[in-house]
Amino acid sequence: MAVELNHTIVHARNKLVSATFMSEMLGLPPPEAFYHFLVVRTANGVSLDFLETDQDIEIAHYAFLVSEDDFDRIFARLQERGVPYYADPSLSRANQINRNDGGRGVYFADPAGHVLEAITVPYGGKR
Repeated sequence: MAVELNHTIVHARNKLVSATFMSEMLGLPPPEAFYHFLVVRTANGVSLDFLETDQDIEIAHYAFLVSEDDFDRIFARLQERGVPYYADPSLSRANQINRNDGGRGVYFADPAGHVLEAITVPYGGKR
C-alpha cells in the first residue's frame, strides 16, 4: 500500500483569518467549512484543516512545492500586502529569497506564527 499524507491540523487563534491568509497567499481555493474546521485544499489532495484554539500554539513549518509562475504570483502577493518575507526558516534573512537547489524559495509567517515556505525545487534539487 502506498502511504500518502491526507491532511494535517493547523492550530490558529482565528481559523478564518489564518485559513484565508494561507489560501490567498498561495492562490488556493477559499477555505471550506468541515465540522469545526476550515479546510484549505492543495492541488495534490492534501488538506490543511484549521482548528481554532485558545491554548498555546506550537509553531509548525509548512512547505509548498510550486511552479515558477506560481512562485512569481505568491511573491507578488507578499510584496503587495507588505508581508515580511525571508530567505531562511529562522526568518533572519529579511527581504530576500533563496536560490537553493537551483530553484527559488521564500519563507513567511502566517497570522498564528506558523512558518510557510514556497519552493520551486524540492530539497535535493529533484522534481
